[in-house]
Amino acid sequence: MPSGFAFRGPGLDRAELLREDAAGLDARWPTARVLVVDAEGLARFRRPSKETAPATGAEASPEDVICSGSRLADTRPATASLLGVDGETAWFVLPHESLQDPLPGRLGLREAAATWPALPASALAQARALVHWQQRNRHCGACGAAVVFGRAGYSANCPGCGLDHYPRTDPAVIVAVTDGSRLLLGRQASWPAGRWSVLAGFVEPGESLEQAIAREVMEEAAVPVLSTRYSASQPWPFPGSLMVGFHAIGEPVVPRVSDELEQARWFTRADIEREVAAGELKLSPRLSIARTLIEEWLAQQG
Repeated sequence: MPSGFAFRGPGLDRAELLREDAAGLDARWPTARVLVVDAEGLARFRRPSKETAPATGAEASPEDVICSGSRLADTRPATASLLGVDGETAWFVLPHESLQDPLPGRLGLREAAATWPALPASALAQARALVHWQQRNRHCGACGAAVVFGRAGYSANCPGCGLDHYPRTDPAVIVAVTDGSRLLLGRQASWPAGRWSVLAGFVEPGESLEQAIAREVMEEAAVPVLSTRYSASQPWPFPGSLMVGFHAIGEPVVPRVSDELEQARWFTRADIEREVAAGELKLSPRLSIARTLIEEWLAQQG
């Protein structure tokens, strides 16, 4: 299995049956570990554990950011959503806007994923995605009535029409396409100078993952895909996607870009090594499965 990219560890036991157990949730609250996430998807916290450390920024550790339940409230707030359990310890997330006093510390998920251990980083990714869904689904999409959240934050019932709503994840494919000796990379105009990556795109309704790969690669680079092979998947809570990673064989044609990419071209292993060493080529950061797909292809080249 690939390693190195963020949010792929075992994570928390999501303890689905505990979501219906209000008494059990209440009993676990005082000793629970709690993440506070704001509307921008930032983790919020009171202060760092060391007086010399800054109150904001990537220097914040899990110990700085994660609170105990009893420190935030004597009893479990109605807005607290269960993330899962780690052994006997429950983990919750609270929306920052539900707190009476704002917390000054701010930390982005990308910064946390770059430095935190796998479990708390995965929990923060889950917390960010869940809060985002809740904040953008406060009203029923069918009749417009205000919904009531239940099951410890994992469902929303509409009292107007009776419809139940559940958190959604948008699937996307990300694929390293090779013609046997070269790797297809593209770049968007909005990216930093020199940044290139493998191709990716969202799956459309009624479309298989393999169909999505063929369509996206053709749309973005006009390269026909001949075959695909699954590699791994990565939760991508920016705000609520699942990246499904593949390797694919493509025809060795000259890439032609549309309005989705600024450039697309084939790279040999020697091209990548030379241009990275010269500082001309910047690959996707190790946070993303994109980097793992590239490194897997490089390893396959011997």
